[in-house]
Amino acid sequence: MSSPDVIVIGGGPSGSTAATLLAQKGHRVALFERDHFPRFHIGESLIPQTYHVLNRLGMLPKMQSSHFVKKYSVQFVNQRGKLSEPFYFVDHNPHESSQTWQVRRSEFDHIMLNNARDHGVSVHEGARVLEVLFEGDRAVGVRVKPEDGPEREVRAQVVVDASGQSSMLIDRMNLREWDPVLKKAAIWTYWKGAYRDRDKDAGATVVIQTEGKHGWFWYIPLHDDVLSVGVVAGYDYLFQNRASKDLETIYFEEVAKAPGLQPRLASATRCDIFRAQKEYSYRSKQVAGDGWCLVGDAFGFLDPLYSSGVLLALTSGSMAADAIAEGLAKGDTSEKQLRTWEKPFVDGMERMRRLVCEFYDGFSFGRFVKKHPDLKDRVTDVLIGDVFKPEVDVLWPLMDELRKEVAAERAAKEAVSA
Repeated sequence: MSSPDVIVIGGGPSGSTAATLLAQKGHRVALFERDHFPRFHIGESLIPQTYHVLNRLGMLPKMQSSHFVKKYSVQFVNQRGKLSEPFYFVDHNPHESSQTWQVRRSEFDHIMLNNARDHGVSVHEGARVLEVLFEGDRAVGVRVKPEDGPEREVRAQVVVDASGQSSMLIDRMNLREWDPVLKKAAIWTYWKGAYRDRDKDAGATVVIQTEGKHGWFWYIPLHDDVLSVGVVAGYDYLFQNRASKDLETIYFEEVAKAPGLQPRLASATRCDIFRAQKEYSYRSKQVAGDGWCLVGDAFGFLDPLYSSGVLLALTSGSMAADAIAEGLAKGDTSEKQLRTWEKPFVDGMERMRRLVCEFYDGFSFGRFVKKHPDLKDRVTDVLIGDVFKPEVDVLWPLMDELRKEVAAERAAKEAVSA
């Protein structure tokens, strides 16, 4: 094949997004994916703000005609099993984007990759990229091993690393920074016949806290009567000082601490194996350099609490594609040009991270909204993924203020009881 303008390593949502948008602009794009799709992946719940990138990709008709479960809301269950009112996205934003989807990632990612093909991307499955080639500090291509042929070098003006958490470049260039706080792990499996609500609530994501708030379960209804149910907690809490290291045993020990979950699984039958994954959050020190870019999990991973994974993948892929296209148009694929999207993206990711940390710290969003009813929409913006705008930043000083207020009340109570 003739040399592409851009090479994309990895065919997940961030890679297929970047590849598709660049191909839409007339650029030659080669995408190398080591696996054959469909393949398993976790991260099944979309949030409303994914709509806008899916629209750019031409994916909306495919999603709307799919059998994926429609998601209109999210609900929270506290450690005592008390269920919150459904949080309907449409109440915040009366637009069709307020209905999103619960997806099997094996199918969703495959649709995304085929969509890239439909837009003219040269997709190579079963092709393992062995290394990114550099001349000095500039990426100039890759060395790739197709499963049905010899190793070869492919050159391009830009290499996009979308190879996931085992990123080709982040560790080679010593760029990974682990989050000092969000050191979680997850154990999950799939159930048939588990409880699901009716009508509009049938597709709701439910976040169920465990006693002592040591962890939480995701409860995600998928098609074919399957539910994805997984526990997330601190890595050390889940795997250290346990009588058994068996995933099934640990999982059911945590189910026993979740009164809001037990009745939902009472009549259910497990239909898959138990899986576990380290959910340590991290981020790269930079999104790009001369001739290269990081997108999706290759750039960073954020705790799954608010289902932001696919949104961050799609957004990073689209922002990177725009910066690359602009650079190719003016003959500039320097680090400076390819990093033009870094600040707005990282700021958005940090806003989402802040809300995740507040949840784990036990912050009372109910009390905050009661005190600042005019800011309910800003809190909602973060929950639906509308985080790539500075208007949200009005929240943080007021949240700090409330935290100090609560701490003072607690100290006063302790002084009285002493």
